[in-house]
Amino acid sequence: MSVSQHPSDVSARLNTGVAHNARVWNYWIGGKDHYEVDQQVGDQVATMFPVIRDVARADREFLGRAVRFLTADCGVRQFLDIGTGLPTLDNTHEIAQRIAPESRIVYVDNDPIVLAHARSLLVGTPQGATDYIDADAHHPNSVIEGASATLDLDRPVAVMMLGILNFVLDTEQALDIVRRVMSSVPSGSYLAMTHPTTDTDLGGEGNVEAMKFWNENATPPITARSRTEISAFFDGLDLLTPGLVSCSRWRADSESPAVLPQFGAVAVKP
Repeated sequence: MSVSQHPSDVSARLNTGVAHNARVWNYWIGGKDHYEVDQQVGDQVATMFPVIRDVARADREFLGRAVRFLTADCGVRQFLDIGTGLPTLDNTHEIAQRIAPESRIVYVDNDPIVLAHARSLLVGTPQGATDYIDADAHHPNSVIEGASATLDLDRPVAVMMLGILNFVLDTEQALDIVRRVMSSVPSGSYLAMTHPTTDTDLGGEGNVEAMKFWNENATPPITARSRTEISAFFDGLDLLTPGLVSCSRWRADSESPAVLPQFGAVAVKP
């Protein structure tokens, strides 16, 4: 298990003068790995779009429910977590290995501050494996090549793409990324995804101005998509119950949780 870049490379890439998604997201869910500029932008976005903190927490809770379901109910023992973000409480490997200690997890991100924290991600069970790849989701072939060092791509893999495709602005490119990744894993593999929306039935209209502000003041740029556009990411896959829904309502632990403008779904490759 190794991290692919030297700490000096991380320092050279780390820009603390501009708000960055991984750090702002960490701020919204109550983490400590952020700077003043991240707090300022995060607070402004939250003022414009007050549910964003709830969205961030719901997205994280979706991760927990999805990984538990995939591990305990579906028997998944391999996870490819693309765009993992900063480590916090109950990361993918911790949830999966708590249920099945032999689980193997590969994290993928290209954010220097995530890379700086990669060693904490690499602490897993001795029965399983946990690794981190410094790679960009825009280049799925590199992601798959790197993951193959730890994962057996002849056996089912759960691909996690939570809040990552919204940073691929071109929809056709985003669709191609999903197709390439899912074509590299066998039948019986899964795709778990969350994605922000502007659909009004989920209260997403507030995303428009908030994302405009974000794109003018932070990095990387972001986009939201409609239900129809997000559904297309699952073409060729079989959506599992309850289908594509607000991520807060996907196999929710409580009755009638609030609807939030972030879709979530899990599908299986036939």
